[in-house]
Amino acid sequence: MTTLNNPIFQDENKAREALEAVRWPEGPICPHCGNSAQDRIAKIEGKKHSHRPGLYYCNECQGQFTVTVGTVFERSKIPLTKWWQATFLLNSSKKGMSAHQMHRMLGVTYKTAWFMMHRIREAMHDMKPGPIGGEGKTVEADETFIGGSKKNRAYAKTAPKKMHVMSLVEQGGESRSFHVANVTAKTLRPLIVKAASRKSHLMTDEGKWYQRVGEEFASHHSVNHAIEEYSRKVGELRVSTNAAENFFSILKRGIYGTYQHVSEAHLQRYLVEFDFRYNTRKITDGERAAKALKGIEGKRLTYRPTH
Repeated sequence: MTTLNNPIFQDENKAREALEAVRWPEGPICPHCGNSAQDRIAKIEGKKHSHRPGLYYCNECQGQFTVTVGTVFERSKIPLTKWWQATFLLNSSKKGMSAHQMHRMLGVTYKTAWFMMHRIREAMHDMKPGPIGGEGKTVEADETFIGGSKKNRAYAKTAPKKMHVMSLVEQGGESRSFHVANVTAKTLRPLIVKAASRKSHLMTDEGKWYQRVGEEFASHHSVNHAIEEYSRKVGELRVSTNAAENFFSILKRGIYGTYQHVSEAHLQRYLVEFDFRYNTRKITDGERAAKALKGIEGKRLTYRPTH
């Protein structure tokens, strides 16, 4: 999959078959009872086509299901071709794509495009991520602010709220980003020790909130930005937070340049989006889109009670 000329973006049957291949590489699995025995699952077919396409029947629990049941796509009336298009576009745009741009390109309403994009971000979310770093590896920790500046106000009487973001970035590896209420040792430590292996070498700036947690790692070094120190060598280690700063530059160009505004309620989902693209930067756009859709299972995202 390299361009929007791919049949999965145009043909509903091809789109469904592609999603089945991503979700069920070894054959369909019943989302109701977990049955994976292929001789106990039957595809409902017939010349009259009185059933919906892609319908399966489980002989274990006598339930019916399609590839979207038990996923973020469940009960969606949006064609799978448009889901594939939206996922590909969001994953091939380094700094993201606005919901307005998406709704114009897909021919759906803005509200639909906005909801689709949040569902895709939910699919990108790894529910059980392993820690980054490890023995002999280096992890950088840094924090930044997301939010408007006082000088950029046009008519608002109060400055927009600045939101705190802390990111861990393994040098040459993956990132983990978090929306935090405040930047204190008490707030940051649980996130750092859970997301990064304590066998790693930890690199930070001179922030005092890193001093105590740094003692739990293989080693802890810091750079002093106040005296314009940004990188130095300690033996074989590169003491720097440049990888984290580079990640923040992509994040902020996306937030300010593409999305313009992100509410505090949804900020963590946007961080997941940027983490996902950063962590899959070494694969193709098509592979990245398929990887995102692997995460649709077992998740529901609604803004009203489910029935």
